[in-house]
Amino acid sequence: MQCRQIITKAVTGKGRKFCQATHSIHPPDHISSILGCWIINHQYEANRVGDVIEVVGNYDINIWFSFNRNTKTEVANQTVRYVDQVPLSYYDNHVREGTTEVSAVATQPPNCIEASIASDGSVTVRVEREFYVEMVGETKVCVVVCPGDCDDWDDKGFESTSISMNDSTQNFEDLDPDLVIDDLND
Repeated sequence: MQCRQIITKAVTGKGRKFCQATHSIHPPDHISSILGCWIINHQYEANRVGDVIEVVGNYDINIWFSFNRNTKTEVANQTVRYVDQVPLSYYDNHVREGTTEVSAVATQPPNCIEASIASDGSVTVRVEREFYVEMVGETKVCVVVCPGDCDDWDDKGFESTSISMNDSTQNFEDLDPDLVIDDLND
């Protein structure tokens, strides 16, 4: 059997981060009660910064509140900016430099989990969000090639192996990405 190295694009890093943030909003009027709080206009982008993926974004916090002893209502709006550094739980350091592409998905878009009136009249808003990030880059893989014509796999002495995705004994997350087979003829 012969072995060849192929350069291909593959997932070379991935990570996930959940976080909560607290923001202080100062409405123009002294408020009586909070009638609602929601988050809109979420925008973000991801970039690789060293060994982490940095997600930079912003969103608008809208607070619907009553004032003047609950006789009038208004909406206060504030744009919030954030930077989340997502560590990579998996990272292949054999990636070819200059070939990486980074993507991020908001698996939990920013969501208000609590809004309360502080003693100074401001509104304290707790927000949660979660991101899943991936880094794709060029890397080398080693493949076995059969010499000559490969139309008839049965004549080449290969055994077919079937792996059930439901087989709990097969855990691909435990595979060593640094394992390199130098010579298949040994």
